Amino acid sequence: MADVTPMRTGAETALVDMFPAVKASLPGTAKVADARKAALERFQAVGLPHRRIEAWHYTDLRGLLREAAPIAPAPDASAIASVQSAGDPLGDIDGIRLTLVDGHLVPTLSALDRLPEGLEVTPLATALAKGHPLVDAHMGSIARAADDPLPALNAAFVSDGVVLRVVEGTALDEPIIVRNVLTGDTPAATFTRILLVVEEGASVTLVENHEAFGGVAHQGNSVVEILVGDRSQVEHVRVNARGGNGFDLSTLGVRLGEAATFRSVALAVSPAVTRHQIGVVFAGEGASLSVGGGALLNGSQHADTTLLVDHAVPHGVSRELFKHVLDGEATGVFQGKIVVRPDAQKTDGRMMSQAVLLDDGAAMNNKPELEIFADDVQCAHGATCGALDEDLLFYLRARGLPLPEAEALMLQAFVGEAMELIAHEGVRTVLEGVVESWLRARM
Repeated sequence: MADVTPMRTGAETALVDMFPAVKASLPGTAKVADARKAALERFQAVGLPHRRIEAWHYTDLRGLLREAAPIAPAPDASAIASVQSAGDPLGDIDGIRLTLVDGHLVPTLSALDRLPEGLEVTPLATALAKGHPLVDAHMGSIARAADDPLPALNAAFVSDGVVLRVVEGTALDEPIIVRNVLTGDTPAATFTRILLVVEEGASVTLVENHEAFGGVAHQGNSVVEILVGDRSQVEHVRVNARGGNGFDLSTLGVRLGEAATFRSVALAVSPAVTRHQIGVVFAGEGASLSVGGGALLNGSQHADTTLLVDHAVPHGVSRELFKHVLDGEATGVFQGKIVVRPDAQKTDGRMMSQAVLLDDGAAMNNKPELEIFADDVQCAHGATCGALDEDLLFYLRARGLPLPEAEALMLQAFVGEAMELIAHEGVRTVLEGVVESWLRARM
């Protein structure tokens, strides 16, 4: 039987053809160049995912991504000045700031020379060009590109990012804030990556804020890999505020050590299309995980959260809570799976997805799953979809609140439950303000 070769879409062809033109300008040693080539070959073999692939049934990326934008050039002085003058949406949070503009770390907008003791920061472009032990040991081993086209594309085209090391026993008082900004007035694509290695007994908060200027249909592909050492604590917060024309693909990969604690909350605000995929592996006994998030959508916007929690060892605890608010003809997707391996006895895992549909045209696709291969466990999952409670709305309106304000108050409380998972008070307050701003705009 003859082999059947599927036809490439215009976006797939553009991505494959783009690589020879840009590979010489991408940072890296000969070893990195070989890894880039291998990653592109993996993508070339599978192409963009489509609805016939189970994990992508509700987000047909092959159909949604009609054109592949060219890679954004390094920012010039004008682009850097525009970011500096625009102000920082997270400016109220005291922190260690690192700024990526159009996919490149900008030293003049970053605190590279003002780092606290116990924190090491290396621009990823430098780490790739000169070789770095953490990159050699860990990059690509947590967010694997072997069977996933998103990290494969990122590995092929990644231009810059940061390598972060928190030294053993270090407790950082201020969060690390990575601001990822896209500028320019024509569509462009960026491929960035963060590698965070938190050594034994250390603690840190990492905040990502993804922005775009000008309303142009930017395309972003970002990967974050986090190695949480034994008895260490990490909090991770991601805000996608690129607006109604943003096409945002993101991957978070986490490996938990013994008695480690990891919290992550992601908030998507009015993206055109976003897919945030999370993979967490319990590699050490007694680890604890809390993952949550929210999406605020209207019009024809589409947000997909896909989660895999792999309990590979005993005595792990995981909690997952996701909230969607869908207006107009927006579409939300939650696909979550908890896997409990045969040796992972005494696992406690619970997952919940909840959505509020504000319009008859909105749609929510929930697919929570459990795969349990051990017998001494406590696991549960659930999902709910519905409109706002009419009785509660009547109660609020009877006390003088107009309908828009009553709805906003109820929605704020609904999404706020996920925001409460954030331990850092300053970060939590800023995200609650982001939710309030979206609700005010809707009113």
